[in-house]
Amino acid sequence: MRRAARMLAALGATLFTAGAFAAEQARVWDFRAFLDDAPIGYHRFTLSGEGAARELRSETRFEVKFLFVTAYRYVHDATERWRGNCLEGLSARTDDNGERLVVSAAGNAEGLVVTATAGREALPGCVMSFAYWNPQMLRQSRLLNAQTGKFEAAKIALLGEETITVRGAPLTAKRYRITGPKHPIDVWYAADDEWLALESIVGGGRRLRYSLN
Repeated sequence: MRRAARMLAALGATLFTAGAFAAEQARVWDFRAFLDDAPIGYHRFTLSGEGAARELRSETRFEVKFLFVTAYRYVHDATERWRGNCLEGLSARTDDNGERLVVSAAGNAEGLVVTATAGREALPGCVMSFAYWNPQMLRQSRLLNAQTGKFEAAKIALLGEETITVRGAPLTAKRYRITGPKHPIDVWYAADDEWLALESIVGGGRRLRYSLN
């Protein structure tokens, strides 16, 4: 009995260690989303894997209410497979207030083949999406939109440093602006290039903001 108990204890310790190790391999950016400072939902990014092969899961849920009635709902789920800094697979589904969009992509020897509502397009070379979690994105001139499947021109400029509040504490961050998409996007990074925040002026001049949980 004692031997069996020791074996079970050892097995439990092994499983706990393995689970803790697996948890350490996943990185999560869990953002609360605000529209003009009113909470509307969340956008969560989970990056798993090690070495060159990684997988990024993106989950978005927005709901905008007006006089207690839902005026706008947005649901987006995407899975991206990466080899180094190059996208080699994508599966994304979006419900943009009733408009349903599906995008898929698969890598080949030449680059990436993207299939979306608008059609099919072969993109040569190393392609990146709007992968805010990866600071290499800031060096790109075109980025793949996972919602629409469009390979969009993007101009990315460093605006300087400023102090922002992250999880209730002030932090010095580098601010970049991405122009080219329909609505310019501002993103903030820590000194070690960790992604901290996002903001964009969307339809009607309203401000969409991401704040880390």
